[in-house]
Amino acid sequence: MLRGVRQRRPAVGGDMDPEVERLRSAVSRLRRELAAYPVEFPDRGIAEDELAALAAMAAHGTPEVPRLRRSLLLIAGAVGSVSALAGALTDVRYAVDVFGEPSAGR
Repeated sequence: MLRGVRQRRPAVGGDMDPEVERLRSAVSRLRRELAAYPVEFPDRGIAEDELAALAAMAAHGTPEVPRLRRSLLLIAGAVGSVSALAGALTDVRYAVDVFGEPSAGR
């Protein structure tokens, strides 16, 4: 096992990996809160696109850590100044963090 990277269990009998389920839940919450947020801001489309990408990755099993982190960075840059979304964004960040650090060469 790589240092700092937890191995995840594959889904068995339809049960989803708890880390992947946490990611799906956090992404879903942020998507809902962003959709309900009444104010337009310049990078809203970027956040929506990256949240859709995260949702797709989570739906297909264990996502790739570098791609997760890239999406998180783009989402944080897009919505980071919107304090109303801070709690949901933090949940996404924590959900991504459980997947571990990318290898040193990346």
